[in-house]
Amino acid sequence: MDSLMLASELAKRPVVTLDGEAVAEIKDTVFDGAAGQITGFTLNGRGLLAGPLKQSLPWSSVHALGRHAVMIPGREALAEPAAVVASGEAAHGAVPGAKVLTEEGVEAGSVLDVVVAPDGRVVGFRISATEAFVHREHGRNSVFVPRGEALAVSGRALVVPSDAPRFVADDLPSFTTQVELFAARVTAAERQAYGGQRTDVGAAEGKEHL
Repeated sequence: MDSLMLASELAKRPVVTLDGEAVAEIKDTVFDGAAGQITGFTLNGRGLLAGPLKQSLPWSSVHALGRHAVMIPGREALAEPAAVVASGEAAHGAVPGAKVLTEEGVEAGSVLDVVVAPDGRVVGFRISATEAFVHREHGRNSVFVPRGEALAVSGRALVVPSDAPRFVADDLPSFTTQVELFAARVTAAERQAYGGQRTDVGAAEGKEHL
């Protein structure tokens, strides 16, 4: 998996065309919480005195989300603000500070930041963890936790899988490995469930022919 990034790190990152022109900088990251995907960015102008732009950047127009710049084909990639804001929620508005709960209703902490992959997926969160969720070792009070593929995230609460404590990490490099392990666990569970369904279907078909 390519390097993961924090949504907070994207703020003020330059937006650059493939011709090398810096046309804006990132103001806020906007994403679809249910789908776990960035939908785009609100923008600021370039320079100390520049304020918010009356344009936004839809994710579909992003050429690459790089470590030092967000690359776009050209100025034509910019769109009206409604193209982005109407389809998602600001990552720096609703989500940070949201309460984190497990599937069993145990309070795990609160969201500090959102972890995104270069392809725009929301893969996890940095949270201020409670001792009920994960034992604090060596004074740590924040951890990275994976996002459940089918679980909810909103401005009110984030629900994480019951076994999420098995996949927490203290830093982003370590979290990359944990995200891969968590994804493998989800894939294995889906494969097992699908295999069981196939067995049930086969048994039913056999009965029909008796």
